[in-house]
Amino acid sequence: MKLTSFIKDRLYVFILAIIVFIIYLLLFMAFHSPVELIVAVVILHFVFFLLSLSIDYFRKRSFYHQILSHVLKLDKSYLVLETIDVPNFYEGELFVQILYETNKSMCENVSMYQNQMNDFKEYIEMWIHEVKIPLSSLNLMVHNHPSNYDRKVVYQLKRMEDSIEQVLYYVRAENATKDYFIKKVSLDKIITEVALKNKDDFLENKMDFIVENTKVSVLTDSKWMIFILNQIINNSIKYKKEESSYLKIQASDKIDCTILTIYDNGIGIPLSDLPKVFLKSFTGVNGRCKRKSTGMGLFIAKSMCDKLGHKITIESMEGEFTKVSITFYKNTHFDVVR
Repeated sequence: MKLTSFIKDRLYVFILAIIVFIIYLLLFMAFHSPVELIVAVVILHFVFFLLSLSIDYFRKRSFYHQILSHVLKLDKSYLVLETIDVPNFYEGELFVQILYETNKSMCENVSMYQNQMNDFKEYIEMWIHEVKIPLSSLNLMVHNHPSNYDRKVVYQLKRMEDSIEQVLYYVRAENATKDYFIKKVSLDKIITEVALKNKDDFLENKMDFIVENTKVSVLTDSKWMIFILNQIINNSIKYKKEESSYLKIQASDKIDCTILTIYDNGIGIPLSDLPKVFLKSFTGVNGRCKRKSTGMGLFIAKSMCDKLGHKITIESMEGEFTKVSITFYKNTHFDVVR
């Protein structure tokens, strides 16, 4: 609260004070009062006027400065009411009451929208599980009677299954803290499950799948890690080269971490797109030209790696390769607790 702004706001008070001074002088002169009395009354009035303004300024300045400093420091500014003292002037009390009512209304509206969103998410999850039942039945029929179905049917079923799974994990990612469990799991076991999910695609695309040095254990959630690796591998298959394509997964066990790399000799990512690949809904040049893409797979993968405490990075050279690295940090405290 600036003094100059306060004075400008109280300009009408100064004008009234000057008018009162003039009236005092005219009255004293009309009654032929002594000069000493006139001077004494004017000085007292002037001192009283400045003192009352100063008290008003400093107590309001203290209150508003407290509010402003707390708002700037807080990550959640709407909690400022919980941190300020009760003001000792009427305008401040009114201001706090207005803030309280506004905050209450905002919380009620946010709560209502959160409930609606949670209901919608629950419905989406339920719908996805319902859709997966006939989809699983179709997959079973295709695998039991391969001669009756074209390979294109298998491919389209796989695409549907991957898309539905991506929606499910995106919905769950918003409240992932309730949906993951960190424990020691074998990378080899996770990679085997992902390979089985994508075996038909590898065969269909004549793409070699190489695994090296993955018999190591890491701290992660196996279900989410399978999803993350599946998104990365799907991209490698989607953006492969036409001939002699391969995907190579290997792990490097270090003192403080384990690094898992997924390398493919595909078409690569343009340098201009590389910094944006983890952004939500970013499809890039490849996503628009090669095949229509949602741009959500890597976004969810990055989001979940952050929540699980892993680091995911990507390197690429257009027309040469793409390498995704996931770093699993070691936690000695975990072993001590066990």
